[in-house]
Amino acid sequence: MAEAAAALGQFDFAGDDHVVPFQVEGLDVRGRAVQLGPMLDAILERHHYPAPVARLLAEVVVLTVLLGTSLKFDGKFTVQTKGDGPVDLLVADFSTPENVRAYARFDQALLNKAVEAGETEPEQLLGRGVLAFTIDQGKFGQPYQGIVALDGTSLEEIAGVYFRQSEQIPTRVRLAAAELLDRDEAGKPRHRWRAGGLVAQFLPEAPERMRQPDLHGGDGDTGSRPHGEDDSWTEARSLVETIDADELTDPQVGTERLLFRLFHERGVRVYEPRAVFDRCSCSRDKIKGVLKGFTAEEIEASQENGEIAVTCEFCSTTYRFEPAELQPAE
Repeated sequence: MAEAAAALGQFDFAGDDHVVPFQVEGLDVRGRAVQLGPMLDAILERHHYPAPVARLLAEVVVLTVLLGTSLKFDGKFTVQTKGDGPVDLLVADFSTPENVRAYARFDQALLNKAVEAGETEPEQLLGRGVLAFTIDQGKFGQPYQGIVALDGTSLEEIAGVYFRQSEQIPTRVRLAAAELLDRDEAGKPRHRWRAGGLVAQFLPEAPERMRQPDLHGGDGDTGSRPHGEDDSWTEARSLVETIDADELTDPQVGTERLLFRLFHERGVRVYEPRAVFDRCSCSRDKIKGVLKGFTAEEIEASQENGEIAVTCEFCSTTYRFEPAELQPAE
């Protein structure tokens, strides 16, 4: 978290596509909040996703941004789902210090049936499967992966389970996405996507205060704290749960204003915002390196009209290669 902090109103609002770290000293809570606008809109509109798919991917992007911006080292944070629902794959990753990309894969026929049946909640579109959180420190450490079951509950709830399993920190996550239909400066109809989210964590100085009731099947001793939760965390969690989805996405509310609404009585402080950008990590050289590992037969089979074309699933950029480029040097 950045060192410089300010009370609300001491500097300009962060605006869209900026993650705002915050602290509520009176409740021993820290967290991050964000509203995504143009950056998210660019990612979703690039692929022309159907609305239910776009909304679901938007929530995953928000979750990835909220968690990825907490990294204290150079690396990558990835959120990926694999399920048996109409949307069988979602991938979003955050590369430090500020780059985001995302992609969704879905079965159009199954999606049409789900829409006709009114089964478009995130848990219905994902079905049963797994949600994986991967932290990659590159050459400086081994990747860490936490896996949580997609069990028919919301992404918010699944993220909470991840924190209880991996960090044992009481955590509450809120996510929301919305379509906006308005007019641009010239008065023409305009369609935009927005999303927002907040993660709050209970981090008291005394670690024993973080005690929570064990997950089902846990082997912890619940007798040491018969009431299960610290009063401060109970209050903080209850406040976070009062957030309406519209508040998370409303451009007229703003991240700092929302934080003030929630926590002003307890003394919320916000820190320097961190910008995030729609930037893919693909490149012609990276793809060429992969293709040069192909056999002569694979290169031949990959050609169409005398060239090999590779399109990045994330940013939709197409790279074209002549077969001669991929031959080993004499």
